[in-house]
Formats: sequence, structure tokens, C-alpha cells
Amino acid sequence: MPKQVLDVGNCAYDHGSLKSLIERNFDAKVLQSHGPRDTLKMLREQTFALVVINRKLDRDHSDGIDILRDLKTDEQLKDLPVMMLSNYEDAQAAAEAEGAVPGFGKRDLGKETTLKKLEPFLG
Repeated sequence: MPKQVLDVGNCAYDHGSLKSLIERNFDAKVLQSHGPRDTLKMLREQTFALVVINRKLDRDHSDGIDILRDLKTDEQLKDLPVMMLSNYEDAQAAAEAEGAVPGFGKRDLGKETTLKKLEPFLG
């Protein structure tokens, strides 16, 4: 059975790019959510191997790190691996300080280093 990845807050184009990368390289399925409410609902109702949160959510431009904080303070979800999707090193550092695993940027989607970051969770 394929592992599931939840992609949070990406536009359709970026979601398609992330989905293609993951589903081509791993036995995994990528689903999408858009904000805190639908993200938490999906995470409580299904099993996910990884959550990837966009730095700025596409629909309302709120900060993805706020969803990360919600997950890491939730007793049921706090141990779920979460990555930040951002090209900015300071955003990656802030996410890791809040409990995220090392993430990657959109410009790194085709790189071997990105696959190596995903491997422990999806391999």
C-alpha cells in the first residue's frame, strides 16, 4: 500500500510538481490541503508518512509555519514528520527550530538532494 504525503498550501502548479516528483520516485500518493482546518481534519482521519507545508499558503498567503506549530503542539500529531517547502534558508531554519525535519525549496524539486531528504520517510 502506498504511503501518503499531505501537501499543504501549494498552488495547483506547485502541487503538480511535488506530486509528480514523489509519485515517480516512491511508492507514495500525494494529497492536498489548503489551510489549518482541512489539514487537521485530513491528518486526524487518515495516515500520512510525511507532511510538506508551503512557506506561504496559496489561498490566503498566511504563514505555513503556523500550521507546523499547530501540529507540533497537538498530542496526536506532534510526532508526524513535517517539512517546510521554501527556497529561503531562514524559513527552513525557523521551521526546524519549531520541530520540522530538514526541508527543501521549489527550485530543488528535481535535485538528488531532495530525493535523499524524502527517502527516510517514503523509501
